Amino acid sequence: MQNLIPNILMQAAEAESKDGGSLLKFITGGGIIGYIIVILSVVATAFVIIHFVQIRRTALLPTEKVQAVREMVERGDLEGALEYAALPANDCYYLRVIAAGLKRFLRSPFGAFEIKAAMEEAGAEETAKLYRTMDVIATIGSVAPLLGLLGTVQGMIGAFDTVATGAANNASYYEELASNIAIALITTFQGLVVAIPCVSIYGYLRNRVDALAGECAGNAEEIVTLVEKGARKGGK
Repeated sequence: MQNLIPNILMQAAEAESKDGGSLLKFITGGGIIGYIIVILSVVATAFVIIHFVQIRRTALLPTEKVQAVREMVERGDLEGALEYAALPANDCYYLRVIAAGLKRFLRSPFGAFEIKAAMEEAGAEETAKLYRTMDVIATIGSVAPLLGLLGTVQGMIGAFDTVATGAANNASYYEELASNIAIALITTFQGLVVAIPCVSIYGYLRNRVDALAGECAGNAEEIVTLVEKGARKGGK
C-alpha cells in the first residue's frame, strides 16, 4: 500500500503520455455519464445561440416599427396601428404588447381605463415566455455539476472496488484503478466546464431581457399617453 499512490500517478502519467493529453480524453474519458454531460453541453450551446439571436433590441423592439406605430397613434389612426401591429410580418415583442392594449381600447367599452393594464399584462406574459425558454440553460447549469458528482461517485466506487478485489502485484490492477480515478475526475471537470458558462450566460440573458422589457414598458407608456390624449380630444 505504501507504493500505491506513486504507482497510480505513474499509470496516470503513462496514460496521459499515450494520448498526448488531448481534448478527446476529456470528452470520451467520462464514460456514459460523461457522454450525457457532453450532450447537455451541445443542447445548452444551441439554446444560448438561439437566445443571443432572439434577445436583441433589433428583434424585440425594432426602431422602425416602434416609430411607425407611434406615428399612426399620433395621427389618431388606432385601427391602422392595431392592424399594423397584428400583421405576422411585423410580429415582435413590442408590437404584441401594443396590439394587446390597442385591441382592449378599441373593443371594450371601458378600453380607455384598461389599455395600460392590458399592455402590462401582455408585457408580463411575453417576458415570462422568454424566461421559460431560458430556464433550459439554467436547468442544464444546475444539473451538469450534479452529473459530474455522480460520475465522481461512480469512479470512486470502482476504484475502491478495484482495491478490495484486485491483486496489487497485477499490472492490470493499477490500470483499472487509475482508469476509475480518471473517470471520477473527468466527469467532475466536464460538469463544471458546462455549468459555469451556463450559469453566467443565464444571468446575463436575464438582465438583458429585464433591460429590454423596461425599455418596452417606457415606449408603451408613451403610446398609452398618446391614446388617452387622443381619446380626450375625441370625447371618448
